[in-house]
Amino acid sequence: MKLQRRNNVTGMALCLLLWMVLTLTGSTSAQPDQYSRAVDWLSRYGYLPPPDRHTSKLQTKDGIEKAIRVMQRFGGVQETGVLDSETLKLMSTPRCSLPDIVGSEDMLRKRRRRRKRYALSGLKWHKTDLTWSVHSYPSPSLSPDLPNTLVDSILTHALKAWSDAAPLRFRRLPSDSRGAAAGGDIRVSFNRLLHDDGYPFDGQGGTLAHAFFPGRDEVAGDTHFDDHEIWTYGGDSSSTDLFTVAVHEFGHALGLSHSSTDPSIMRPYYQGAVGDIPSFQLALDDKLAIQQLYGVKGGWPPGGVDPDLPRLPTPPPPRPTQPSDPSFHNRCQGGFDAVANIRGEVFFFKGAHFWRTKRDGSLVSLNPAQIKNFWIGLPPGTNKVDAVYERKSDSRIIFFIGSQYWVFKDTVAMAGYPRPLSEWGMRTKSGLPVDRVEAAFIWAHNGKTYLFSGGEFWRFDESRKSEQTSRQPEPDYPRDSSLWAGVPSHVDDIISWGEGDAYFFKDNLYWVLKNGGLNQDVVTPKSTAVDWLRCPAPPATTAPVNPRIPKDCSCDLKGSSSLVRGSWLLLISVLLLMDEFIRK
Repeated sequence: MKLQRRNNVTGMALCLLLWMVLTLTGSTSAQPDQYSRAVDWLSRYGYLPPPDRHTSKLQTKDGIEKAIRVMQRFGGVQETGVLDSETLKLMSTPRCSLPDIVGSEDMLRKRRRRRKRYALSGLKWHKTDLTWSVHSYPSPSLSPDLPNTLVDSILTHALKAWSDAAPLRFRRLPSDSRGAAAGGDIRVSFNRLLHDDGYPFDGQGGTLAHAFFPGRDEVAGDTHFDDHEIWTYGGDSSSTDLFTVAVHEFGHALGLSHSSTDPSIMRPYYQGAVGDIPSFQLALDDKLAIQQLYGVKGGWPPGGVDPDLPRLPTPPPPRPTQPSDPSFHNRCQGGFDAVANIRGEVFFFKGAHFWRTKRDGSLVSLNPAQIKNFWIGLPPGTNKVDAVYERKSDSRIIFFIGSQYWVFKDTVAMAGYPRPLSEWGMRTKSGLPVDRVEAAFIWAHNGKTYLFSGGEFWRFDESRKSEQTSRQPEPDYPRDSSLWAGVPSHVDDIISWGEGDAYFFKDNLYWVLKNGGLNQDVVTPKSTAVDWLRCPAPPATTAPVNPRIPKDCSCDLKGSSSLVRGSWLLLISVLLLMDEFIRK
């Protein structure tokens, strides 16, 4: 009997061990929220057809797997068909915002069978003498090392990279008497966020630039750079090299799509500075592509740039890392006014600034951005927001400040706002109207909106068609915030994240209610600064030595995530308990 019990327990241990190993080896795969964002990414960059709301055409499992394989093959990573860590890392790399696959589903099927090589958009200029102009320059505050004259020189050399390989001539149009740039075939500008071309930028990081293919459209040839980036001559780890990106985007402006070949300047992902600009030459893949459109250059003339090619200065030495402005609130101190999950990214608001954590968990910048420069339409001098959330029904973004609220479409406030908070019909149990919202979020468990104030909370159903009825609390509210057991009753803000978990933020800590469940009496708080804002962890205390664990155990867990380390510790503890049970 004892032997049978030991065998049963040993079998349980082996099953548990197998389950743990499978869990750990799969810990680098995508979670459900990463999966849905990856599908959006694949649609945005042409690997999947966009969903059709009119025919209810949905993506299939096989279709998504095939699209992932095409993306992996195109990006030069191992072709697995699953969202492994290498694939997710590539998806989070700064890149051009043009699609990699341009055309129909038939074009996508052809690309699946195609060997790595360049791609053409099917459009070209029906001439070889092209004009260009610069309509705006990088902001000196973000790119102080790039005066306008140096930008002109870098762009001229970027065009020369293409005219060295094909019979093209580029002539810059002079500015008029007022300093305004003329038109031309290729019009360069540095823009921020929404800039009237239907393809808004996303702030620092993410998409860097985009250009429009040749044609008869008004925007044909236009080349736009994100002015929230730190543009430099030479580039370093904290900035983006203008020349590298300009050569890539001018390739689009001449009719080239993205290439999957390495090396190729037309790969969609930013590859860093190219080195010595005057000696730069296109890779063979890029030369063949531009020559297929415009022919092979036969000498000078007919190809070339301006006869007086500007000389570039010696590249500056790498800039030392700039310390954060001490006037900014330290992100590592916590105490945020509001926290919001917006378009799959988490925004931490504090005073007149905010930090932004991208989908891959990285910070856009260690320094905060100013709220007024990103969210257009809040009152001048706004130095505090109380709560923010993204509405599920229409993706509008709601800001609560004092006794008023604003509704934003993307980053711009809609007309007719602000409006009084009293429209939400929130009254305390004593019947007094609420004059401030402390926290707001959409609970993933039921899709409904929850607003918190003064230790109480209200629930709203914003799926109702009438805005007036959606602004009325459901019956039997308010309720006491203590119903959310295990978390503080007064919090800074709340978001839904991960697999529908509810995250409560207070001071510099956060609590996670798994699946949003209310009945979790013991919830261990974790550090917001360490887990969300990339702050150094406090010195660890020395743990007591367990005599049951050999001293020479040297498993290397330094590179593992906290989840993996915790899982291994759990596994060891369970096995030790089982061993103790077997010996009895």
